[in-house]
Amino acid sequence: MANTSLQVMGLVLGIAGWGFGVLVCAAPWWRVSAFVGGELVVSQVLSEGLWMTCLSERGRLQCKAYDSGLALTASVQMCRGLCVLSLFLCLLAVPLSVIGLKCTRCLGNAHESKARMAQVGAVLFLLAAFFYLVPVAWTVYVVIRDFYDPSVAAPLKRELGSALYLGWGVTALMLVGGAVLYLGSASPGAIPVFGRGGKANPPSTAESKPEKVFV
Repeated sequence: MANTSLQVMGLVLGIAGWGFGVLVCAAPWWRVSAFVGGELVVSQVLSEGLWMTCLSERGRLQCKAYDSGLALTASVQMCRGLCVLSLFLCLLAVPLSVIGLKCTRCLGNAHESKARMAQVGAVLFLLAAFFYLVPVAWTVYVVIRDFYDPSVAAPLKRELGSALYLGWGVTALMLVGGAVLYLGSASPGAIPVFGRGGKANPPSTAESKPEKVFV
């Protein structure tokens, strides 16, 4: 039988990861200006995201969306696509997980079918966590690589933005939520029962061996 508490906990964590994932994906603080050398004006902070750039100058924030998606680098386009794919998988996982919850009345008394649907939703959350992790990790790598590259001019160097740190948390929420949901939907009957010493309990001798009849 499925564990309702684990199912609900996993679903709540997965939905939380999905919601924060939308905010992080739309946030413009993936990369921020790095104050290296004396060429940058300290009063101006340029932040870049997947969909827009923002310029903060003396407390005033001005944001502008990218004019053309095709004009972006292949790295940004890849991060865009993977983030959207991850959020779409979460969108599919939520209704499947809700239908598969033991506490819902969907599908009647078909407990096995409900558990399988919940497991499918859990797998989708796990896949979403992987696809969300890739653009976050890749952006971190690119920022650190360009920062220590002497051939990159100082005004073009960037630092890690707050959205990247939140992206790690989003990945953790999706991953933990999917894992907990899957464990809560797994049937305990599939787990072998072990006796003392770590060995499986042997079958009863009365059932395995026929009785001897003496004449």
